[in-house]
Amino acid sequence: MSQTLLEQLRQMTVVVADTGDMQSMEKFTPRDATTNPSLITAAAQMPEYQEIVDSTVKKARKDLGNAATTQAVANLAFDRLAVEFGLKILDIISGRVSTEVDARLSYDTESTIAKARDIIAQYEAAGVSRDRILIKIASTWEGIQAAEILEKEGIHCNLTLLFGFHQAIACAEAGVTLISPFVGRILDWYKKQTGRDSYPSAEDPGVLSVTKIYNYYKKFGYPTEVMGASFRNIGEITELAGCDLLTISPKLLGELDVTVGELPRKLCPDAAQEMAIEKIPMDKETFDKMHAEDPMASEKLDEGIKGFSKALEQLESLLAERLNHLEATVAV
Repeated sequence: MSQTLLEQLRQMTVVVADTGDMQSMEKFTPRDATTNPSLITAAAQMPEYQEIVDSTVKKARKDLGNAATTQAVANLAFDRLAVEFGLKILDIISGRVSTEVDARLSYDTESTIAKARDIIAQYEAAGVSRDRILIKIASTWEGIQAAEILEKEGIHCNLTLLFGFHQAIACAEAGVTLISPFVGRILDWYKKQTGRDSYPSAEDPGVLSVTKIYNYYKKFGYPTEVMGASFRNIGEITELAGCDLLTISPKLLGELDVTVGELPRKLCPDAAQEMAIEKIPMDKETFDKMHAEDPMASEKLDEGIKGFSKALEQLESLLAERLNHLEATVAV
């Protein structure tokens, strides 16, 4: 009997669920899971997760006391909610969950380090080993420097919002555990710039970007894992078969799970070893120069940080509203 694309993909690539929806994880049984502020905000508004939200808000109020402002309680609840979702996810999956540092700290190395340590402390207080956690940090120069320090402390990092080759090289040089290049968002930028409606999957700019990064890492023996992210269609996914990991939305996982056909391996460490690739030394000056010369990477990084920051503000407002509702109900 022919295998589905998802079954074949699992044989060469670690499949990760890109969702905050635990029912989807139970259905597709990924090894790892990754969330972001937008996904957590969406999940927090689903009725089935109201209990997690309410218990987190109530505990934040109890810990801060009745004198604390609603906003202060909402801020603390926000800090804890991603970890609460992470703990629930870890009950479902066998591997790691990625939990994101506040995107508003993306250009602040010291604050990023402090927030990452706090997230790990929350997980460890709940009895979860730091080996099962990836701290998601935006791939700014400051974020990459924070990740380098955290990795030396045994805190593993997932560098996200990665669009440019310079970001990928800097991450590898910093010894980060994993990177998440954003395939679909790269495609979005090129479609907008060129006016094209689509690209053949093999010519998709996001696919080409991840392929280039993967081959560079394997050529020079970097242990940093490459996890393609932000997919727009299953063609992008099949063109990256063989990548270390791919984080995929429930919708696209569903398409892969019902599609039967041959899935050839496209990315291979041995093939990369044979390629003529030039190594690029990386420092802040080189990083800044390459970033300035790459409008796609600079625009999409800035846009991504602003988008995640907006989602965080929306979540804080949502938690403040929920707290007011809960306390008004008790008062009645």
